[in-house]
Parts: sequence; C-alpha cells; structure tokens
Amino acid sequence: MTTALRCSRGLAAAVAALAALAGLIYLAAWLSLDSSGIARSIIWMDADTDDYRRFPLRTVASGEAHFTFAKAPGYPDGLPANTARGHDDLASTLEESGTTAFIVIMNDRLVYERYFNGHGQDSVQTSFSVAKSFNSALIGAAIADRLIESVEDPVTKYIPELLDRDERFRAITIRHLLSMSSGLRYEETGTPWGDDTQTYYNPDLRRLAVEETEIVEAPGRRFHYNNFNPILIGMILERATGMSVSDYLSRKIWQPIGAEVAATWSLDSEATGFEKMESGINARAIDFAKLGSLYLHGGRRQGKQVLPAAWVTESTRRSDQTDTSIAYQYGWWTFNDEVLGDYFAAIGNKGQYIFVFPSGRLVIVRHGTGRGNIEWLRFIPDIARQLRVDEMGLLKSLNMQNPFP
Repeated sequence: MTTALRCSRGLAAAVAALAALAGLIYLAAWLSLDSSGIARSIIWMDADTDDYRRFPLRTVASGEAHFTFAKAPGYPDGLPANTARGHDDLASTLEESGTTAFIVIMNDRLVYERYFNGHGQDSVQTSFSVAKSFNSALIGAAIADRLIESVEDPVTKYIPELLDRDERFRAITIRHLLSMSSGLRYEETGTPWGDDTQTYYNPDLRRLAVEETEIVEAPGRRFHYNNFNPILIGMILERATGMSVSDYLSRKIWQPIGAEVAATWSLDSEATGFEKMESGINARAIDFAKLGSLYLHGGRRQGKQVLPAAWVTESTRRSDQTDTSIAYQYGWWTFNDEVLGDYFAAIGNKGQYIFVFPSGRLVIVRHGTGRGNIEWLRFIPDIARQLRVDEMGLLKSLNMQNPFP
C-alpha cells in the first residue's frame, strides 16, 4: 500500500469520524430542545418570524366585543402608488422587501390594508420586541390597579431573592427596567452562549434572570438595550397580579381594545410556563394596530379609559429628564420631525413596527419576514409626512384649521 493511499484512507476515516461526532452532537441537541437553550440555538439557529410554531404557547383570550376600524374612501388601496418618496410603486416595494402586512389608519379609518408574500388578514406573526411596548402597557395597568405602587418601586420588592446574590439589586427600579438603564450585563455575541441567545432560547427564563444577571454599573447612568430587563418585568407582573402575564394582557389590554381574535404568547418551555417577555406575542397585524390606536388616543378606546392618559404620555414622551435616552422611554422608541412633530414606535426584529404619529392622527403597522433593503425608520415617516402635508394642504384650500395640531 502506497503512502498516498494510506494518507487518503486516514483522511477519509477522520472525516467520517468528524461527521459521526457532528451527527451525535446534533442528535443530542435535538433530544434536548425542551431543556437546553444551547440545543435550541444549534437546531433552530437564528430567530424566525414563525418561531411561534416552535415554542409552547399560552392563549391571550379576546372578548365578545370586537372592534373594527371604519374604512376610508379608497380602502384597501387608499394611498397613491408613489406615496413613499423615491419609490414609484408602493405595493411592489412592499412585496419585494419581504413585507407580509402593511396597514395605515388615519383619523380612525383604515386607509390602506394590504398583505403580501402569501400572507392574509388572518395571518399570525410573532412580535419580537414589539412585545416590550405591551409590557410597558401592562406595568401602567398594574399601577392603575394599585397592584404596583410606582415605577420607583425597587425590583427587589417583588423579586427579593436577587438580594441573596448582590445587595446592589436594591437600587434597580422598575423605571430602570422599562427605560433600559438597569446597569445589568448584556452581551450580544450571536453565539449559543451569548446573553442575546440565552434570553431568547433559554427554557427557564425565571432561573436565568434570578441566577445569571450581573450588575456591571450603577442603574440610571446609561441606556443599554438589554433583554434581561423584560424578563424581570414579567416576574414582577406575575407576582404583583397573581396571574400569568398572558391572562393579565387579555383582561387589561387585549379585550378592552376589541381584538378580533385571540392572540398567543410564546413560553420558554412547558415545564416552567413563563412568557417570553422580550419577544413572544403572536397575533394578526390589525390587532397590533389597535395598541397603536389606543396610545394615539391617550389610552382611551370607545369612551373607556383603558390606560391612564398620564401613563401613555410618560411612556412615549421624548425627554431625557428622567430617563437616560431621549430616543427610548418605557418600551417605546421616540422621534421628532419638523413636519410630524413628536412621534413614537414599537419596533421588533425582522422589521416589525407599530408607528404612532399623534399630529397626523395616524397609525402605521408593518410586518415582514425581514427588513429587506428598506430603511423603515425613514420609509414609514416619509409616508406619514406626505399624508400630513396633503392633509394640511387640503385644509388650507378649504380655509379650515387642522383639528389635531
């Protein structure tokens, strides 16, 4: 046997051994999906808009009174094809960018409602970080219900076991969690061991938050986007309300806004049954739009004050007086524009958006399988700006004042 042949056979044997090892690792990971975040990251890899099909779910019940938006003239295509600056055909742009739903509500009427890429009005999609805006609403509801005293409550009032590891947890308040200024370590590495992967895939998020969080700086000093914060918010809500976060969402938000069908909230695992607070609300696009409409109206829905108006203002104001970032408040991103004034948005991975433009009485929702090649933080305000300019021009031509300055 020649040396070359022996080397070739040796290499083939090594490759076969490595393939067998990889197969064993994959099989072990597959069998550990219910108990290991690392296994989930190996098998499932990157997050996906259909992730609600992978995780166990808890129902967020809708009520009997369903709210339906009135339809504006021209619905469902009540926007000019060239509404978005630099794009001659709106529908084609949305289709090509991986958009699954695009909804425009102006003056409480549906102007535009189109679905793309095999999706329809009944399609369900996961929220990703849009869930954080719902979390904020639930804290506001719990304060209104006097189950939580205020955002100045220390986290340890509800999760005292954190003090067993570090007395400094006493300084972290609910406000710090909501405004992403808790001072907790959070490293996005994109690896199975990174905080970003573990807070998304870990099958026991309560344990992760209580045992693995680490204080790296004093709270209130710096904005640092951190998915440990919403997990702690979920634990606070559970303990303050005495019910699952999904049930509290159903009672305080989902039913009062008139959601047309039940939503679901993805859970970390069947064994622990804890909501994926950073990302896991799954629902139809039109029902997500109703959260935007609720906030547009200062927490009111059909004559009923669902959330305190003061909470809506505090959650979405563009200010750094009490929070570390002017661009982020309580689970909402905040913006300002010469034409649009102050506006705010719930933003999720893969291009999920609920934009609220108070000056234009406008809500825009976009769902998608990814962001495509669109800069949505410009694209959607461009549409809002054009609608605002058109409205002001019409009012001026009729010698009327805008009733919503």
